This record gives sequence, structure tokens and C-alpha cells, in this order.
Amino acid sequence: MFGIDLSQQPQMVQTAAGYLLQGWDLAQGWLLSPAAWTQFGVLVLAYLAAVLITRRLRPFAERLLDPGESLNIFAAPRRFVMLFLPLLLPLLAYALTGIGEGIVRLIFDSGAVIAFGKRVFLFLAVRALVRDIISDPFLKLIGKFIFVPMAALYALGLLDVAQIQLSAMQVNIGNISFSVMALVRGIIAGSLLFWLGGWSNQQSSQFIHKQEEMRPSLRQLAAKCIEFTIFGIAFLLLMNIMGINLSALAVFGGAIGVGLGFGLQKIASNFISGVILFVEGQATVGDYVELDGGEAGTIVKMTARAAILETYDGRWIVVPNEDFITTRVVNYSDSGSANRYEAAFSVSYDTDINRVPAIINAAVSKHPEVLADPFPPDCELTGFGDSGIDFVVEFWVNGIDDGRNKFRSDVLFLVWNALKDNDIQIPYPHRVVEFKGDLKGLTK
Repeated sequence: MFGIDLSQQPQMVQTAAGYLLQGWDLAQGWLLSPAAWTQFGVLVLAYLAAVLITRRLRPFAERLLDPGESLNIFAAPRRFVMLFLPLLLPLLAYALTGIGEGIVRLIFDSGAVIAFGKRVFLFLAVRALVRDIISDPFLKLIGKFIFVPMAALYALGLLDVAQIQLSAMQVNIGNISFSVMALVRGIIAGSLLFWLGGWSNQQSSQFIHKQEEMRPSLRQLAAKCIEFTIFGIAFLLLMNIMGINLSALAVFGGAIGVGLGFGLQKIASNFISGVILFVEGQATVGDYVELDGGEAGTIVKMTARAAILETYDGRWIVVPNEDFITTRVVNYSDSGSANRYEAAFSVSYDTDINRVPAIINAAVSKHPEVLADPFPPDCELTGFGDSGIDFVVEFWVNGIDDGRNKFRSDVLFLVWNALKDNDIQIPYPHRVVEFKGDLKGLTK
């Protein structure tokens, strides 16, 4: 090559020199060929035309796709399509170059230069997709280390060689055998399928949760069913793309069956209990519940295995779904949110107790959260204590007397003020101390 004797050099150097010589011959052919110069000119014209068209088309597309503040059913898809506007220039250049390639091949029966340029435009589109459009960290990582290198190999015409080499490398795991190329294809397809599945699941869940005519439990059940369906289909498609025979997974299915029969029966029980809860709707997100085990709180999330309760002191309690089926559960929010509470107090024995019920009932009724239906406030005499006469006032309110609600405290304030306004004394303990014997020593 160039008069240099490489016969004494290592085989790797001779092979590299051979490739370099082929590249030099190809470059000379392109530089001296009218067809190559014509293809290069068509390539430049196609790119300039793509730039001019993009400048006029992109503002129109942005106005057409931008939904503004609209929240209708087409707003989200339009915003999603807008994300891909950065691909308009490279894809348009790719399409125009493809048209020019067809014309050049008809005239010169050759199109290597313009075909290379077309592949470069596709590489630029893939790079823009990974850099400017994909926001998911996992997908961006896959794009950076798989999509972009594959596009670069395709642009250089080496993708087929790489595919042949990767397809020849086999990976064996038990009865399952697949090639490295199938693994790479599975990573790419899996990333796209599960990303698309996650996006589809998010959109369908938002649509279902807006259907207020459905019970909350049915909305959650429908959302979970759609989620399982979407990702189940994605998994089956991924196995098919990777070329894995699903019958080879039968051994894993048998192992799972044995596990469900022994170690995983609780998980299966909780899953079935969760489905029952979703269908019957006896407990759903937002309900305040209390279980036999002492757990109490507002249900903030229901999963396939357990319900998460949030207490008023900020703690989360994970309760298996089975406990809602097999134990007694008090639901303070089901069948309405009205609940009855009591506030106890005492008055002095010097009080005319016949006046007390009317005074207390009138005072408690003034509280804005106390209900007149199903029952108005009711003050009742409960007993005669050591220091005073015991009363209790019963009242109904919407909600739970905890957290941000202080119904019992507010009612006791009303009781205190009402008794003070009517000169009724609230007693305190009295004790009589009796001394026996000589007290002279104590008075000194």
C-alpha cells in the first residue's frame, strides 16, 4: 500500500491496511465519479429543501397541536405528538433523500453516496430522539448505549455484520437457549413495550378515575385489570420477539404452582381478598376503618396484596387484604360519613338539673358541624357522682373526631361557656379529713 511493504507486519496490521486500501479506492472512485458528485449535490439539495420546509411547517404544526389549557380527551395525545416535532427536520431530510436516491439510481444505476447520506439523517433522528425527546431515565440510558450505537453502525453499513456476529453467540439458561442478538433485541423491544405500556396504563387509569358514576372500588378494580392486561400482553410480545418458546417456561410455571400451594398461599389469599374488596366495595380508598387487631386509619392506597392505612399521627400501616375478609372491620365512612360522639361533664349538687338539658342542647346546636339529622344534640343524665351530678351530651357530625377535626373539644368549650353564662358551677372533688386524738402538738 502506497509502496510500503507490510509483509513482515502482524496479521492485524495487514488486515487493517487492506480495509484502508479498499476505503481509499472507494474514495477515489467517489471523487472522480460524476455519479458520486451528482449524488452529493442531490443530498445537499434534499437537506436544504428539508430545512426550508421545516421552517414553514413547524410553526403551523405547533399551532395545530398545541391544546393550550384544554383538558379534553384529545389534549394529552396532542401534547404527546408535539414532543416529536424535533424529529421533523431529520426525518423530512431522510424522506427527500430517499426520493432523490430513487431518481439517481434510475439515471446512474448507482446510489452509494446518497444512500450513505440517507442513513446519516436517520442516525441524526435517533440521536435527537434520545437527546431531546426521551425523558425517562431508563429509556434514555438504553437509547444512549444501544439505540445511538446501532444507528451509527447502520449509517456506516456495519449493522448487518454486527447482527451476524451477535446471532452466532448463544446463551443457555437451563432449557432456554437464545442468542445475544435476541437478548439485545429483547432489551430494545422490552424498553419500548413497557414504556408504552406504562404510558397507556397511566392514560387509561386517569380516564377511569374520572368516571364518577362508578363506585371507587370498581374504578380501582378496572384500573388494575387494565394494568395487568397491558403488561401481560407486553410480556408475551417480548417473549415472542426474543424468540423464546413459551412452552420452555412450563417448568417455571410448575415451580410457581408448587410455591402457591405451600409457601405462597398467603399471597394468593391476599390477592383474591383484594379482588373481593374491589368488587364488593366494603372498604375503599378514603374510608376510615378500624380492625379487630387495633389498626385504625384512613385507607390511602389499595394494592393487590395489602391496604395501606394512614393514621392521624402520620404513620402508615400495611394491612393484608385477607384481614378485611376474615376479621371484623368497622368502617366509619361507609354508608355515609355521619358519626355520633359523646361529651361528658358534671354539675354541682346545688344546680337545678332540670334546666341543664335545654341549656346544653341549645349551646351544642350552635356548632356549625353538629347535625340535626339523623338526631339533634341530646343531653342525658347519667348518674350521681362523688363530687357532682354527671351528664353526657350526644351529638352527630360528619367525619371522624381526630386529625384536623376537634368536635369533642369544641363541644366541651360550648358546654363550659353555657354553664358559666347560666351561673352553673362545675364541681371539683371535695375531701373531708378527720383527725382523731390530741391536736395540741400540731398547733405549736
